[in-house]
Amino acid sequence: MSDMSTQDRPAASPAAGPTRREVYEAGVRRRANRIALASTIAVVLALVILIPLAPGWEDVKRAFFNGRVFAATFPGLVEAFVLNVMIFAWSAPLIALTGLGIALCRDTRSPALFPLRLFGVAYTDIFRGLPVVLVIYIIGFGVPGLGLPRPWNSPYIWGTLALVLVYSAYVAEVLRSGIDSIHQSQRAAAASLGLSERDTMRYVVLPQAIRNVVPANMNLFIALQKDVALLSFIGPVEIFRQAGVYKSLYANFTPYVGAALIFLALTIPATRYADYLMNKQNRERS
Repeated sequence: MSDMSTQDRPAASPAAGPTRREVYEAGVRRRANRIALASTIAVVLALVILIPLAPGWEDVKRAFFNGRVFAATFPGLVEAFVLNVMIFAWSAPLIALTGLGIALCRDTRSPALFPLRLFGVAYTDIFRGLPVVLVIYIIGFGVPGLGLPRPWNSPYIWGTLALVLVYSAYVAEVLRSGIDSIHQSQRAAAASLGLSERDTMRYVVLPQAIRNVVPANMNLFIALQKDVALLSFIGPVEIFRQAGVYKSLYANFTPYVGAALIFLALTIPATRYADYLMNKQNRERS
């Protein structure tokens, strides 16, 4: 027969080229990118031209963007930043483990373990409700005030404890949301296979929950890296405190700009990686 039904017609070959819709969408994306580029260039040019026209620009430039002071203080700031990285390095695993423990306490369903669940609720309510700097002050000055011998009066120990207490509460809530996102049918399926509640949590629920909340926890650990600077209030000479020393020594604020650049050199790549993980996770779900 010369006439073929629609169902009998062969499907379009992938090599036939893009469809009209794909061509249209590609054109829309190119036009949007051109507009975004033009608007960005316009804003940058406006800032570059208008800011130097401000009456106090020369004073601000001398106070915050002094090249001589920057060159003299930047190596010392990098050296002090090593302490920030060290504090972060030993705090992060403690926060992850403590947060996981609190999340498991909040998720317990046994009536006999209700006190653990109550403890988890109280812990997250208290430490998510307190500013980080306030907890650092209370613990960093309060515990050494008990007259403990060295090294138990170290601000490094109690400053780390303050960070662990606060950030564990946030990590616990993120992990709990990941646990709650696992459908109840998976628990039922694990029970039908003979797995205990403990094994179900260990082998079925937790691996999926942790994988689901990696991007959110990445953002928390980026914030942790910045909040390590708050320990300078109780003694450790990390980058923020070192910048303050240089500021007093040179009577100039440029060291703070140098410290900001060092933080950005670490946090921007980490933030972009967290965004990459989030986008990858969204693509896998769609």
